[in-house]
Amino acid sequence: MKLGAFSVSLNVKDIHVSKEFYETLGFKTLGGDITQKWLIMKNEHTVIGLFQGMFEKNLLTFNPGWDDNAENLEHFTDVRELQKELKEKGVKIIKEADESTEGPAFITLEDPDGNPILIDQHR
Repeated sequence: MKLGAFSVSLNVKDIHVSKEFYETLGFKTLGGDITQKWLIMKNEHTVIGLFQGMFEKNLLTFNPGWDDNAENLEHFTDVRELQKELKEKGVKIIKEADESTEGPAFITLEDPDGNPILIDQHR
């Protein structure tokens, strides 16, 4: 099962303070919009998302169709196919993607310890 690019999405209290902190660790801004209170930051192959006021908890994020530089992949498994495969394996999907659609969509699930997982396809 190919889930796409991986990152950790962090629920931060102050996007500016968090950006400055992660910059001291060597992270650089890869994308996002600080005025909308979200940034994607990268250090080598490690990607984190900083999100102020968008999520209740930190979450694991996978992006089908992207590599770790948020560049489009030629071949990838659509989120709806991933959803179908996960459901067939007995995984409970909390928020499902509409299987009759194409393009951007997302699903959410939790691991056995309640850690949220977002599979978010942007294309």
